[in-house]
Amino acid sequence: MTLPILMMDEGGSLLFYNEPAERLLGLSFDDAGPIAANQLGGLFETTDLEGNPLKDSEIPVVAALISRRPHHRRLRFRGLDGPWHEVEATAIPVEGHGRRFVGVFATFWEVSS
Repeated sequence: MTLPILMMDEGGSLLFYNEPAERLLGLSFDDAGPIAANQLGGLFETTDLEGNPLKDSEIPVVAALISRRPHHRRLRFRGLDGPWHEVEATAIPVEGHGRRFVGVFATFWEVSS
């Protein structure tokens, strides 16, 4: 898959992200491994397009975790290696057997201003 993707479990822990996501996030998954939900909040600075900080609930992946409905928005975030990225982000809740909520699948891609 050439689009950056990530998977979170139902508790908000980051379980996986692919190589295209590594380039935007600024850290390889092999180096990071799964990241617990309580450690994710402080890793990435996330803003709207004007540079105003976003509440966690305004970030598509968190919004999808909370509401269990798809969410999409354009936003900016700072990768762990320093640069800012403007991205379109879409997060979709994932249901398992018996309609059990198991987490969120998200994809995001860099856009030019």
